[in-house]
Amino acid sequence: MNRPIRGVAVTAMALFLALALNVSVTYLTRQDSLNNNPQNRRVTDARFAQNRGPILVGTSPVAQSDPVKDRFKYQRSYGNGPLYAPVTGYYSYYFGTSGLEASYSPQLSGTADSQLLNRLVNSATGKVPQGGTVETTIDARAQRAAWQALAGRKGAVVALDSSTGAVRALVSSPSYDPNDLASHDLPATQAAWKKLETDPDRPLANRGTREIYAPGSTFKLVTSAAALENGWSQEDTLDATTYRLPGSTREITGDCGGATISLADALAVSCNPLFARLGVELGQDRLREQAERFGFGTRLLTDIGSSASVFPEELDKAQTGMSAIGAFEVQASPLQMALVAAAIDNSGVVMEPYIVQRVLNADLSVVSEAHPQQLSQAVSDSTAAELKQMMLGVVQRGTGWRAAVDGLSVGGKTGTAVTSDERRPYAWFVAFADELDVAVCVFIEDAEIPATDIAGGLVAAPVAKAVIEALK
Repeated sequence: MNRPIRGVAVTAMALFLALALNVSVTYLTRQDSLNNNPQNRRVTDARFAQNRGPILVGTSPVAQSDPVKDRFKYQRSYGNGPLYAPVTGYYSYYFGTSGLEASYSPQLSGTADSQLLNRLVNSATGKVPQGGTVETTIDARAQRAAWQALAGRKGAVVALDSSTGAVRALVSSPSYDPNDLASHDLPATQAAWKKLETDPDRPLANRGTREIYAPGSTFKLVTSAAALENGWSQEDTLDATTYRLPGSTREITGDCGGATISLADALAVSCNPLFARLGVELGQDRLREQAERFGFGTRLLTDIGSSASVFPEELDKAQTGMSAIGAFEVQASPLQMALVAAAIDNSGVVMEPYIVQRVLNADLSVVSEAHPQQLSQAVSDSTAAELKQMMLGVVQRGTGWRAAVDGLSVGGKTGTAVTSDERRPYAWFVAFADELDVAVCVFIEDAEIPATDIAGGLVAAPVAKAVIEALK
């Protein structure tokens, strides 16, 4: 071979090697970015045409794919879309996925590593690939009762199994219809998205898990827990008179039924001056530690997305007193406050909340199954027992009487949080039903009544009662 031909051959070989190296590097390092590039419509079309498996509540699908005669082959649809939207999320051509549609997308599409064998069998037998099934922990009775009791008002309801952490209800209002975003009429989905994004009521917001708010007097459960864990008892009588916060001109007032009352009675009537004074005595460190043992600062239920609840740092004594009554910069999600009630009902043990019970292959073989896990020990068993008695007193003789259910031992705590002069107060109620192993948190962002009439016991407690009665 003469020298010029050899030079051309070497150059060609070097070019082929460079091309192979570039392809290999691109495949290894840029595969995900290229597949996820919004301009790569071939990949998007292929994903949107998958036969995704159903999402179940009980044995009923609340999300499923049905064959259709268009280029996408399968249409994703949602039964009772707005009711279950905080759980299912949406599956959209332009706007991707959310909720369980996002976190369990590989399992629903049948592409998860755990479903490899099933894919190989389908390939060998020539069967059309089919996604797996996601079984949720939601109880349809509780979900519908919560939705109906909220009656369109802004807010959220979370119900948990106290002993396992399984989510029995998760409602956020106002909601949206995922069918509008899953449609194969792509211009219509863009119009629907724009309308949802610009809606001042924020229907896409999951108020149950992803939003945090001032918890008001429901936080007094955490303050009570810190007191009981540090030597106080529910029978101790404490100063209930007007309290001027240390280093401040602000006074915490309230008619608590006497100059001195017991801690149990203080919770029953939600006595602000007593709890503010108690919070200052406990100090910020004890309050923060107790809040964190209940789950504050931890992202919970990541399957559908959540925000960690917050107990603020670096407080002075006045701020500590305000924080002890759920004010200042304390922020909590309804999920977090449901977890507080659940832990008290469960002998002080905080269980990791979860919303998916099982994932099944298309042949109904089990891919994965949830098992209850302990998150923390918030309080001792004896403290939990005292807190339960105190919460029973709130319903039996205090501000939470509207949550009472015949034949059940229902404990609760009301909360009303004033955050600004321009916004109506938030109304809260947390509860447990001992015989049912269920804990409920109701949060109403806007009760749509005059601000002076808003109170957790009046507005939110009846919603909790409806959820508990649905599970009775």
